Parts: sequence; C-alpha cells; structure tokens
Amino acid sequence: MISEVSNRQVYLASGNTDLRRSIDGLAVLVKENFSLDPFSQCLFVFCNRKRDKLKILQWQHNGFWLHYRRLERGKFKWPADQGDVIGIDYREFRWLLDGLQLKQPQAHKVFTGRTIL
Repeated sequence: MISEVSNRQVYLASGNTDLRRSIDGLAVLVKENFSLDPFSQCLFVFCNRKRDKLKILQWQHNGFWLHYRRLERGKFKWPADQGDVIGIDYREFRWLLDGLQLKQPQAHKVFTGRTIL
C-alpha cells in the first residue's frame, strides 16, 4: 500500500478539492485537469477546503486504492494555488502527512552514494 511506494512520484492537487468525489471522479480530475495518467504508478493527493482531510488515489496491479485521512486536530500545510498540480517526492509527502511544510531547509540532504573512480 502507501508504505510500498517510497520510490514513486507524488502529485498534489493544490487548492481544495470536493472530497465527495470518489475513485472515478478523482481519476477524471487527474486525466483531464492535470493531463496525467491515473493508471501510472504515482500517488495523487487531494485536500478539502478546511485542510483537515485528504484522499489519495493510487493504482495498483488491477484496481484503484482510495486512501482517506482525517485529522482530529490541526490542519495539513497544503499549497493554496488553486488548480495547479505539484510534483513532490515521497519524503516531502511524509512531511506533509506529519503536519510539516513541504520544504524543510534544516533536513539532511538526500544522499545517493558515492561513485568509485
């Protein structure tokens, strides 16, 4: 499920989305509004107006997953630009779920290893 996707791209639908939409409605948004493929191995994340609920659309093998998260207290640090899609990596996605800003200037830089000459 979500824990298995650490190497996948994550796309945020900035601004707010009507979360009464289910899988089909969100897949149409991905396809028509963002010109992306909802059947790709990416996560597509949507947030409500109050910034306390998320829906995450994910394709896996032969069907969609629709993950839903509701905060009992607090709000997500969600980008406000209405209608844009923002590509982030899985690390930034985890920060967002933990209530942090997408950009963490004090975080350690990603280290991919050294090349041997």
